[in-house]
Amino acid sequence: MFKLNLKIALRNLWKNKGFSLINIGGLAIGLASCMVLLIYVAYEWSYDKQFTNNDKTYIVYQNAPANGKIFSWAWTPNVMAKEVQEKIPGVKYASHSTYPRAKLITVGENKLSSKAVFADQAYLKILDYKFIKGNETQVLKNVNSIILTKSFAQKLFGNEDPINKTVKLENQEVLNVEAVIEDIPNNSSIIFDCIMPWALFEKTETWAKEGNWGNNMCLTFVQLQDNKFFAAANASMLGIYKRNQKDNLAEAILHPLTKWHLYSDFENGKSVGGKIDQLKIFLLLAFCILLIACVNFMNLSTARSEGRAKEVGVRKAIGSSRKSLISQFFLESILITFISTVLAFILVEISLPYFNNLLNIKLVIDYNNSGFWITLFALMIFTGFIAGSYPALYLSSFEPIKVLKGFKIKTDSSVSVRKVLVVGQFVFAACLIICTAVIYQQLNYVKNKPIGYDQSNLVQIAIQGKMADNKKLELLKTQLLASGATTKVTFFSNDITESGNNTTDVEWEGKNPNDVISFNNRGIGSDFIKTIGTELVAGREFLINAANDTNSVMLNEAAVKMMKLKNPVGAKIRHWGNERINVGVIKDFVVESAYQKVAPMIFFPSSTWGSNMIIARLNPNQNISSSLEKIDALVKEMEPNYPVNRKFVNESFEAKFQDEKLLGTLSNWFGGFAIFISCLGLLGLALFMAEQRKKEISIRKVLGASTGNILTLLNKDFIKLVAIANIIAFPLAYIIINKWLSAFEYRVPISFLPFALAIIISVIIAVLTVSIQSIKVAKANPIDALKYE
Repeated sequence: MFKLNLKIALRNLWKNKGFSLINIGGLAIGLASCMVLLIYVAYEWSYDKQFTNNDKTYIVYQNAPANGKIFSWAWTPNVMAKEVQEKIPGVKYASHSTYPRAKLITVGENKLSSKAVFADQAYLKILDYKFIKGNETQVLKNVNSIILTKSFAQKLFGNEDPINKTVKLENQEVLNVEAVIEDIPNNSSIIFDCIMPWALFEKTETWAKEGNWGNNMCLTFVQLQDNKFFAAANASMLGIYKRNQKDNLAEAILHPLTKWHLYSDFENGKSVGGKIDQLKIFLLLAFCILLIACVNFMNLSTARSEGRAKEVGVRKAIGSSRKSLISQFFLESILITFISTVLAFILVEISLPYFNNLLNIKLVIDYNNSGFWITLFALMIFTGFIAGSYPALYLSSFEPIKVLKGFKIKTDSSVSVRKVLVVGQFVFAACLIICTAVIYQQLNYVKNKPIGYDQSNLVQIAIQGKMADNKKLELLKTQLLASGATTKVTFFSNDITESGNNTTDVEWEGKNPNDVISFNNRGIGSDFIKTIGTELVAGREFLINAANDTNSVMLNEAAVKMMKLKNPVGAKIRHWGNERINVGVIKDFVVESAYQKVAPMIFFPSSTWGSNMIIARLNPNQNISSSLEKIDALVKEMEPNYPVNRKFVNESFEAKFQDEKLLGTLSNWFGGFAIFISCLGLLGLALFMAEQRKKEISIRKVLGASTGNILTLLNKDFIKLVAIANIIAFPLAYIIINKWLSAFEYRVPISFLPFALAIIISVIIAVLTVSIQSIKVAKANPIDALKYE
């Protein structure tokens, strides 16, 4: 019986090539879209889950009250790990490490900038990276030792065995290579090229030796013996700061390692979401696209009901039961789904390189993973049964006597169901159009919103090695200006587009002693305001001869407002116990999130605070390439042992919008696929309606109706369906975009434009799709339809 049903199914597919092609194409695009989105979701979901005891591993987060709210971050004091190991119940291991930082590693003349992590031995017990060479129980004991990743070892030593060979750190410390580990997977929150002992960090950074509960300078990992200890351990963590420093109002919590990547947003000290919200959107998008493809299959299958009616009648007349007919139609559906899945695989393999380039990751289909095949099989069976359910039940319900006598089958109910399905498709399509439009509006609004300084032609160069000397920095500044490659040069303590140090230890006259205010700390050089293109609101800049400004500070507008200073210039401020004088007020400019309000900032002379970046404005009258070559040559001459590390500020700033750009681009692509599949469903309904009204149209033509009249008649009903879909979609889309926008302090107002765009696009699509079929019917010879009457 199965063999017979399969033959019939194959014959039907071959006989109706046009319908089969549309059905297979629609399902293939739906399945391919769903697969790409699910592969991406699975990749993001797998973050930090490659470690053996990842479910028992936690990151220590600090909740610090300031500015009337609670800030949460994964920065902790260097004494946290020891305290947790000794005092918190159920802890198996506790470890501290630095975040990956740029360090120069040298082998002979081979000088490479690396991402380096300094950690203790417990770090490798918690995060059990795979060792290729070396004794994993003995590593990190020797102060002057290093562990390399496989690819970094090859860059340094080629195909030679690196074990027990030496490398130089920052051209100073000679380190022995103790081990080589596998490269860190891309789906890891911490990615590095090498690991060095924490003791070496303390040796090179002497300030790190001092135990200080007020200095949050490292990352702390905790692994529990069992998760049954979590409640007690987390409760004990809450008071750990106060137990060790009476006036410290911060609290510590344990945040699961497996949620670190996906749940990074905190409100009032509690995790409220993050990347997971984006994944939920993509999961919903995947499900809806697949559902639309299934609905499209239903519409096209039932549109052929006239042609299949006699087949059903004959088969029932010779003894086929309804059950066997249902089996037949389900088999056809699953066969089409199987062919569509094969085609979907081809589409996915072709499209993955593009999406990898777009997302800057490496998505692959893991053909050796049994879970993948189980998921694919379940997806295929689900799609086959959902897509074939309505056609199977509807077509198998025809009464043989009526259809064989030539009576018209009752179509009212089937038309109604198909109309509901088409409305559902266009509700989703309209929502996607509106949401995508708002995402792009928000992205453009924030990108074009004034950020307080001029990014164009602004370059920042990392200060490395010998350059860190103040006298040499001033000499380099003079050389850069004299070269003609730059017009202005200054110094900054951090990357100007990233976050940096902050403090709550700031006092001033009139401050409420109960207020806890967090200030961003930055060191700036002379000519800072002119170089970055911001404004001096009041007072003066730091003098070129910074010796006269040792105890001077500058504030931004947000700090003045927060401190409620009526006369900010000349105001006395105590910072870390030292009295300082504010000499100027700088206009607010964005250094962290472009979506949030600018935080209060306090600026110090870079000569006393320290600098990590040179910021230079390129000469607009010079060729950019030649200017960059001059800059590189001067920097290389000053410090030949380090590769020049420079980048344009606008490129760094652009990276802040990566998540929103990704959401917008994927919504655009898959929204387009959803609309295309919806058009196929609409085409199915148009085919069905045209078949049903063939004689009516012919009579109207005989009575003098023009092609335009016929097109208007046929399109009118479909435009009504699209209008109904938009009416339903508008409130749904408004709720979705309003919730999404609520996460941003700076957000675009919800205007009528995206909704108008949804109406225009959906109506144009509907009219074009239906007209393709309607023109055929309208131009057909009426004699062909009426000759049997």
